[in-house]
Amino acid sequence: MPLSPAKFPDLIEAISATLNEHADAITQLDQAIGDGDHVFNLQRGVEALQSHATEIADLDWPAAWQKIGMTVMAAIGGASGSLYATLFISLNKNTKDKPVSIQTFAEAFQLAVAAVKQRGKADVGEKTMLDVWVPVAETLKRAVSEGQQLNVILDQVCAAAEAGVESTRDMLATKGRASFLGERSKGHIDAGAKTAQLMIEAIARQIRSAA
Repeated sequence: MPLSPAKFPDLIEAISATLNEHADAITQLDQAIGDGDHVFNLQRGVEALQSHATEIADLDWPAAWQKIGMTVMAAIGGASGSLYATLFISLNKNTKDKPVSIQTFAEAFQLAVAAVKQRGKADVGEKTMLDVWVPVAETLKRAVSEGQQLNVILDQVCAAAEAGVESTRDMLATKGRASFLGERSKGHIDAGAKTAQLMIEAIARQIRSAA
């Protein structure tokens, strides 16, 4: 893996900073078609993770992902808490007792995103965070299998995340409160997709700085 769990405090601080920086804009996105509390819920989960950052930094990655999953499950309200908990607990399940390399992570991450799809009963094209996570998982696995250099992998992953966010603008929402708006949900970027993209980019920056 490009980073060890010892870097987790820096990772979670970077995620916190980007969510705080963009909180007002995300809230505006969410208020347009959702409940308006998405970023607040994520910030609450991030604060919980910050309180456990030193403990998580002392674990190996599989154990760290389990701890992260259980923490966000308890701290994040709404659908996001359940979905992000599923993502991290699945990462634990699919990396336990394996050497964690970028190759095994790419495979485990794709399985984790599939678990989120199953948990949320959603897929690409329904104006959710999956419109970012699915193409990112596919891009990561493909770039790793092609033997791309780390910086190229990060570039491709961030580009996939950005394209995924923009793709939600003209989608018809079929999940959550936004689904009740029908055609009026079109023309708005999904807040969950946007926060997923911002967090991916924050992680990528941390990986670059540590490389």
